[in-house]
Amino acid sequence: MLSSATYFGISRGSVHIIRNDGDVAQGLAELIIIDPRLVSIAADAGPLPLRLREPGFEGLAHIIVSQMVSRASAEAIWRRMRPDDAVLTAEAYAGLHPEAWREVGLSRAKAETLTRIAEAVASGGLDLQALSGLPPEEALAALTALKGVGPWTAEVYLMFCCGHADVFPSGDVALQNAVAAAFGLDARPGARQLAQLAADWAPWRSVAARLFWAYYAAKLGRGLVPVG
Repeated sequence: MLSSATYFGISRGSVHIIRNDGDVAQGLAELIIIDPRLVSIAADAGPLPLRLREPGFEGLAHIIVSQMVSRASAEAIWRRMRPDDAVLTAEAYAGLHPEAWREVGLSRAKAETLTRIAEAVASGGLDLQALSGLPPEEALAALTALKGVGPWTAEVYLMFCCGHADVFPSGDVALQNAVAAAFGLDARPGARQLAQLAADWAPWRSVAARLFWAYYAAKLGRGLVPVG
């Protein structure tokens, strides 16, 4: 058996991190051994996306900005938030004037959530980079303790910024539809049912999520991946 340092890509203590396409490929190879039903799904899905951003305030902010709006709208808001393509830091966001959210096109709710996160990061109360080294359950608890940060937001941040290998956003509607279509289920599974199904794909649930998002795009004709 391989050691944890090689079996899970980059290992930070007991936390296993995905950082490149090779880690995703390794995870998929292990997944189809764990669950042979995934062989045909992987064939239909095609290449799996890595889509990693650096951990930190900007990565989490990008996820929040992109929620519940079209990709074009999210990109327009993001350009206005970063007019010179400078890195968006927590300190910079916390220093914006109170009505800046109107000017860039953010909703009040998103702006308030980003303000709480920015203040927590700037004050040292939240270390977003350090979440890469925490077990997923602890990292999720740290993020969702902030008002406005729900499980989906936290899970997507851990997957696509921190690189956690074993996170599955079971509340994601695209994943629910993809799993229902792939397995011929009579109805779309709810979050709890999907979480139970996904438990079988540990310790590579983040790769399983990538697989079903790719399947969704290939078979159902819509490319709903949380980050661009």
